[in-house]
Amino acid sequence: MMTDRGTFSLEKTLAMKPDVVVLAKWQYDTLKAEIPRFETANIPVVVVDYNDQSVANHTNSTKIFGQIAGTEQRANQAAQEYADGIADIQKRVKAVGTAKPKIYIEFGDKGPQEHSFTFGKNMWGAIADTVGGENISKPFVENWGPINPEQLLVNKPDVIIISGTEVGMKQTDAMAMGIDISADEAQRRLKGFTTRNGWENLPAVKNNRVYGIYHTASRSLSDLASAQFMAKTLYPEAFKDVDPEKTYTEFHEKYLPVKPSGTFFIQLGCGASLCKDKASAVEQAAPTEAAPQTLSWWDKLVNWLRHLFT
Repeated sequence: MMTDRGTFSLEKTLAMKPDVVVLAKWQYDTLKAEIPRFETANIPVVVVDYNDQSVANHTNSTKIFGQIAGTEQRANQAAQEYADGIADIQKRVKAVGTAKPKIYIEFGDKGPQEHSFTFGKNMWGAIADTVGGENISKPFVENWGPINPEQLLVNKPDVIIISGTEVGMKQTDAMAMGIDISADEAQRRLKGFTTRNGWENLPAVKNNRVYGIYHTASRSLSDLASAQFMAKTLYPEAFKDVDPEKTYTEFHEKYLPVKPSGTFFIQLGCGASLCKDKASAVEQAAPTEAAPQTLSWWDKLVNWLRHLFT
């Protein structure tokens, strides 16, 4: 039985007498005092950890699920593919040999008006470390929480990633990404974040290195695609031949019963998940405005009269 923050009930779980209870590490830490009750009821408790976003915990947790389900070979294969994929990312980054680009990642559930959670040592922050980014939030946020907007402006990130889920559609300007979310809608919402005070001066905004990512595409083996995407935002030349969208889709086709359809990775102003080149990125993100037309006195008079009597 797998539980989450919103549905776990110790009493109900004990009453259902499951064959096994699977807890995330944070759940186990919260329920440590209650574990003897499971032991008394002869219900084994298994702990997994995907929030840490480490290769070791991702792969070991997956192998545990394989042991529980009796599908060890399949689980081991999926775990090895993940480990190999991360190793390839790190090999490419090491070959670049340049200073780490600065990156800022924020969960865009509150829209542009309020800075929401950014990430320190785990989740998106851990992925940023893994793929060679200098996470500007790490000195200020241990796990997750908001950063002071001034700290963000002072640190001048080279790359900005705003994450979102389908729940974002319930608000007018919150970031929305995921199943059945159109690219146009995600682009509109992503652009709104660049209008924050002072953001026009950030290198990420000036150089059109602003991206959207599906927040749910983390904390599972499917986040290899997210790691590839983040690495590509940081080191585009080193990952020209890598297609995170394809990685994400193929993982679902191979290991899951449903093929995802929606928007999972985008770059601001681009029709595809990433702009093909810097010129097209700037062109699409900031299209040239048409030159203002000069009206004759007669046209001005007609327009004034039309406005007066409308």
